[in-house]
Amino acid sequence: MQISMSSLARWGAVTVLLAAVSLEVQARALTQNQQSVCRWGSDIAAGAQASKLSGITLYGARKKLQVRKFPRPWMRMTALGITEQTYNSASRLKPAAVKQTYYEQCVRHELAQK
Repeated sequence: MQISMSSLARWGAVTVLLAAVSLEVQARALTQNQQSVCRWGSDIAAGAQASKLSGITLYGARKKLQVRKFPRPWMRMTALGITEQTYNSASRLKPAAVKQTYYEQCVRHELAQK
């Protein structure tokens, strides 16, 4: 059986589409608050990755977070932890990819807690 490159590309696109639909269905199973927390965390991770890739030190990134206003008391320490983990990672992914990965893993984690 011979498979052409265009067939492989179509199957790859279908696989990506199915994965995206599956994640969307999973995310809907979460509460609005859980989805919001996952989006917020993914934004923090993407911002930390952007800072890391632009050459800002961990100290500088932490300092920016210290002066930032957060609506909930737990957010500051959580943001600092996410930022530190991002800086400790050897990843050179683009911030958008880090954001997507963080969100997907957060959704999976929240669903596993149920």
